[in-house]
Amino acid sequence: MNYQQQTLAVMNGLELVVALYDGMIRFLYRAIADVETGDVAARRESIRRVLEILTYLQARLRADIGGEPAAALAEFYAAMYAQCVRASRDASVPLLEQSIRDIKNVRDAWKQVSIGDPGATPTSFPSVAPASLSREEMTAALPTSLDQNLDESRSRCWSA
Repeated sequence: MNYQQQTLAVMNGLELVVALYDGMIRFLYRAIADVETGDVAARRESIRRVLEILTYLQARLRADIGGEPAAALAEFYAAMYAQCVRASRDASVPLLEQSIRDIKNVRDAWKQVSIGDPGATPTSFPSVAPASLSREEMTAALPTSLDQNLDESRSRCWSA
């Protein structure tokens, strides 16, 4: 098992979500470099990787139990998908930079939850969930592939 596999093996579900967001950000920076060097094939590959992550996250939302936060995340992922496709098509550094800012904003909210920040409540997710949601409703929106880690993550991240 290599270092990257070992690191992933010890992460909890929330940390894995943050890692996926970090991956999107890394690939978007790579796409900017590809635009600047004029490497069309590399730009497309970088954006393809971002789109794969967005598709993965979207497919694992639990809309049936996630309610408003799941719907908000679904809309966010769809908007980011469209924006990244447009940025790649137009080779637009400003659109790629905007995508990075948007993804970082939501990533930072996930990060607060993953480190157990006691101030990380649903109101910490202004672009993702309305303040009226309970902690249980917010965690219900997490991807289904993370269900096995939710019990531990819920108690650690949502304890006041």
